[in-house]
Amino acid sequence: MLAYTIRRVLMLIPVLIGMSLITFSIIHLIPGNPAQTILGEQATPQAIEQLEEQLGLNEPYFVQYGEYMMSLLQGDLGQSLRTNADITNEMWPFLAATIELTLFAMIFAVVVGVNAGIISAWKQNSIFDYTSMLIALIGVSMPIFWLGLMQQWIFAQELGWFPAFGRGNPRDPVETVTYFYLVDTLLAGRPDQFFTSLGHLVLPGVALGTIPMAIIARMTRSSMLEVLRSDYIRTVEAKGIHHLSVVYRHGFKNAVIPVLTVVGLQTGTLLGGAILTETIFSWPGIGRYVYEAIGTRDYPVIQSGILVIAFMFVMINLIVDLLYSYIDPRIKY
Repeated sequence: MLAYTIRRVLMLIPVLIGMSLITFSIIHLIPGNPAQTILGEQATPQAIEQLEEQLGLNEPYFVQYGEYMMSLLQGDLGQSLRTNADITNEMWPFLAATIELTLFAMIFAVVVGVNAGIISAWKQNSIFDYTSMLIALIGVSMPIFWLGLMQQWIFAQELGWFPAFGRGNPRDPVETVTYFYLVDTLLAGRPDQFFTSLGHLVLPGVALGTIPMAIIARMTRSSMLEVLRSDYIRTVEAKGIHHLSVVYRHGFKNAVIPVLTVVGLQTGTLLGGAILTETIFSWPGIGRYVYEAIGTRDYPVIQSGILVIAFMFVMINLIVDLLYSYIDPRIKY
């Protein structure tokens, strides 16, 4: 297991280097001059040239990339051209908000999707099977922005069950330590604010998790149908073991690898693709942070945002690979 883990980690090194190179190259191919953007349209050529020299934008491409990589190896993402703030400190609250929202969305998607898929396969061609797969089809096809607006109208405006915007109660803030509001409210000993923050997560989390939930449900059903038709499942059933134990303990354990693949891919996708949900629900996440940086040609912020999201995607894939070998030891050989 250790040798397999080391091999998988070493394979990430060229991936991460290539990822940083591609990100750095794409950003510098975008039309526009960040110095011109910072100084405004009325800036003189001398002022623009002076700022470019100050920011190192007039250096050769590979010199800029080398300096960028040296900073990354030291854990320094640079400074924002727009705010002059340290990007690492400035980005973390936005990244924490997106991670918290993504985890909530994926917990919802996995719990609902996996169980719906298992029961659909177990009760194949039943009313529950047809209904759950119809809901899954609608969930895959439904635009997130429309679902989010409908949720706000029904559950926030009409019923008043959940708040429609933000992460917590701005009139009674809790001291931020980790910037994960659910964690910070518990650390502060404020269970009332914990449930307030949890209520703010429900609508955007469900909206964001609907599509992954539908995909997970369909994949789980397909994988479970194949497993439940296996000879060893019929042998287990012939021993008189309870149906739930057969389905969940023996069946799902052997059907989980395709489901785990989908969960990993969807988690990485949500980390970088939650900008619509964050916009609709005024959620201060990394998507909105990078989007605003694109509008101002803030190259260091754009590079850092894309690189951090890509790095997290790669790490999620690594975790999934390691879980493969844990679930099925044959894979590591």
